[in-house]
Amino acid sequence: MNEYKTLYVTANKLFDKLIYAKADGTYLKELTKIEKMDLLILDDFGLKPFEAKSRSMLLDIIDDRHSKKSTIIASQLPVSQWHDIIGDPTIADAIMDRLVNGSYRISLKGESMRKFLKNDD
Repeated sequence: MNEYKTLYVTANKLFDKLIYAKADGTYLKELTKIEKMDLLILDDFGLKPFEAKSRSMLLDIIDDRHSKKSTIIASQLPVSQWHDIIGDPTIADAIMDRLVNGSYRISLKGESMRKFLKNDD
């Protein structure tokens, strides 16, 4: 049986966690945990513009995983807007270069499936 270590997290929660990790000295340990995951699923990417700390952390994560492990980024924003939402042009170029080259892009269209889900509590 194949078992893959997967981390699913929203972008905002991940960066909040990493900001706290920087403050308490566990940042490198957290990065190592993320790097070891076979698959990182980063959801709700770009819901708000990236602050300087978050940009730097995203580059660390993407750079550590590039060409080694799989990463899925889910976003309501088209990829053409990611550069602007990341912010700093130099860091955005580095992140986008690693994300776009060698990746697969799947664009979904249609209504949100959430409206079809029924809560039977």
